[in-house]
Amino acid sequence: MLREIFVNLPVKDLNQSQVFFKALGLNFNPRFTNEKGACLEIAPNIYAMLLVEPFFQGFTKLPIADAKKTTEVLIALSCDSRAEVDALVAKAVAAGATTPNAPQDHGFMFQHGFADLDGHQWEVFWMDESAAPAQM
Repeated sequence: MLREIFVNLPVKDLNQSQVFFKALGLNFNPRFTNEKGACLEIAPNIYAMLLVEPFFQGFTKLPIADAKKTTEVLIALSCDSRAEVDALVAKAVAAGATTPNAPQDHGFMFQHGFADLDGHQWEVFWMDESAAPAQM
């Protein structure tokens, strides 16, 4: 059984990235944070490793995607309410994020999102699973 997830993301300026995510109310695990990377604690057992680009490059032979020009991944985070979705996106925008898409209300699900300082897209959503259609 898998126990944890660590999403590794390249960043240009580690200090600015840490300031940005702290403005969203998130914390970093100091045991796994240094000048090459920072361990962003998203939820129990869910982390994002923000790695400076030269260090990130050491893990792959492929070029690093420029997330401001191409979509490399969509990171989806669930919230407890629509209000929490709106509040988190507002905090992100206040900290320097952009909103690449308008909010979407699907009845059983409400979603919005933001692109962080490096262009990584974070989709933030609330969903009432009991009201979801049987098939999507």
